[in-house]
Amino acid sequence: MTPAAGYARAVTARRAFRLPGYPTLAEEGFDGHYVSPIQMTSGSLTGPMLVSKDWLDAPSVRRHRAELTRQGYLSTNPFNRVIDKVLALLNLARADIYITPVFHLLTPQRSSTIPPAHARASWEAIGQHERLGRRPVALGHDAARVLKHFDVPHIRAPHPSARTGTFDAKAGAIAEAIQAT
Repeated sequence: MTPAAGYARAVTARRAFRLPGYPTLAEEGFDGHYVSPIQMTSGSLTGPMLVSKDWLDAPSVRRHRAELTRQGYLSTNPFNRVIDKVLALLNLARADIYITPVFHLLTPQRSSTIPPAHARASWEAIGQHERLGRRPVALGHDAARVLKHFDVPHIRAPHPSARTGTFDAKAGAIAEAIQAT
């Protein structure tokens, strides 16, 4: 299967995936030709794959609609500030990498806990189609736990939004993980 066909399969699967209590991208006006809106700028089908917990929560999507519609991510949040440092360390652009969540629905509030069974159901339905033969970098415990459950070979790195460590330290560790893929 070509990368484009695998990606198309993931988009179709994301559009069909539902779990009670979680808004879909379509319900919030973000049903584009991507698996996650962050892929508007970070959607290389051949570049390093970074897997995080989730994209965003529904209230943040509503509050920041204009910026998210433009680029698919919030440039000032800690996650993306660390990713920008990673890219600078590796001399890469966002277009050179692929970022996706293990959980492809929106959480009802910021920093929501996603039950492991829900994260696994999302990866099984959608995320497995996004791998395209790549060895992903799992950003944080939640992503690593899901990838480990499915025996997906991966490299673990800190989550960019983790409350421990400096932005520079997290960026350095993520850059090292990317280089090891």
